[in-house]
Amino acid sequence: MTMMIKGMPYGAPIELKGEEPDAEGIVTKALDALTASVDERLKAIETKSGERIDQLEAKINRPSIITGKADDMSEERKAFDAYLRHGKEAGAEELKTLIVSSDPQGGYLAPAEMSSEFIRELVEFSPIRPLASVRTTSAPSVTYPRRTGITNAKWKGEIQASEASEPAFGQVEVPIREVNTYVDVSNQLLADSAGTAEAEVRLALAEDFGAKEGLAFVSGDGPLQPEGLMTNADVLSTATGNAATLGTNPADLLISHMYLLPASYRTRGTWLMNGSTLAAIRKLKDASGLYLWQPSYQVGAPEMILGRAVIEIPDLDDVGAGTAPILFGDIATAYRIVDRVSLSILVNPYILATNGITRIHATRRTGAAVVQPKAIRKIVCSV
Repeated sequence: MTMMIKGMPYGAPIELKGEEPDAEGIVTKALDALTASVDERLKAIETKSGERIDQLEAKINRPSIITGKADDMSEERKAFDAYLRHGKEAGAEELKTLIVSSDPQGGYLAPAEMSSEFIRELVEFSPIRPLASVRTTSAPSVTYPRRTGITNAKWKGEIQASEASEPAFGQVEVPIREVNTYVDVSNQLLADSAGTAEAEVRLALAEDFGAKEGLAFVSGDGPLQPEGLMTNADVLSTATGNAATLGTNPADLLISHMYLLPASYRTRGTWLMNGSTLAAIRKLKDASGLYLWQPSYQVGAPEMILGRAVIEIPDLDDVGAGTAPILFGDIATAYRIVDRVSLSILVNPYILATNGITRIHATRRTGAAVVQPKAIRKIVCSV
C-alpha cells in the first residue's frame, strides 16, 4: 500500500507494507519519514554554511593591501584620490565629482570623510583643540555675547518696593584667519600607495597644521593669527616673586594660584605647562612630604597636579624672567575655536616634475579667541 502525505517534500510517497496499518501507524511512519527528510536538509544547510564561513574568514584574514580596495571608497573620495595623483590631468569625470572651493587658487575641497579624519588626526598634534570649545561657521567672523556684570539684588522688608537692575553684557569677536602650506610627495609613493595616497597627504598636513595651530592657540597675537590663551590682556596672573624660578616655595605658589580662580571654573580646571616646567613640578612636595604630582593609574587618563589634570603644551614658555610658564583654568569655557572651511587642496604635478615630485598645496581657515578670561589664570615670573 502506498500513500501520499500532504506536506512531505516534493510529495514523496510513503510505502506501507504488510498488513493494513491503523491510523496511528500511518501517522507514526509519516512523521518518521518527515523527520529523516528534515535532518537531511539541515545537514545540507550546515555544510553550505560552513563552507561560506570558511570563505569569509579567509577573506577577512587577508592582508589589508588586498582587502583595502579602492572600490570600497565613495565616488567623491575615489575622484579625490585620482586628483592627488594626477592633478588637473585626472580626467573630466573625476574632476566633475569634486567640490570646487571659493579658494582663488582654484583648489578643491577635501571630501567630508577625509575632512573628518583630518580633524581627528589634527587633535593629536594640536593639544589645545581637544580642550577648547570648537564651532564651525560659514561667516568671515563670529561675534559672541559676553556677560560683564550681574544683577544687583537687595534684601527688602515686607512692604518695601523692589528695585530694578540689569546685567551688563559685552561682545567678543572671533575673526577667521587663514593658514596654508604645501607638501612635496614622491610620484612613486603616490603611484605605489595602493589607494592610501590620501592618507599619506592627510597625515603630513595634520602634523604641520597641528603644530602651527598649537603655537597660535598659545601665543598668537598678530593680525594674521588667532588670539592665543597667553596673549589676552584680560587674563589675570599670579606673580612668582622670582625671575629665575617659581618662587621660594613653588608648592605654595601652585596652591594659592589654583584657589585664586573662582570655584565654578576651578572644579573644571586643567593645568597647562611644557615638559621642562612639568619636570620641575613633579619634584615638588607639600609640607607632609607628598608629591604634588600624581601619576595616572588608568590608561588614557591624564596625570594630576593637586587633583586636577595636567596637559603638556610644548609651546608654553620655560621658567624665566618675564615669562608665563603655567596656565590653569576651565579651557572649554575660556577659549573658543571657530573653523570656517574644510581643507582645500590644490595639486601641482609640474613644478617639480623633473625630480619626480608632486607638490600639494593646502589651505585651512580657522579662528580663535578668549571669550571668558575669568575662567583661566596664568603664573608669570618676575622680570
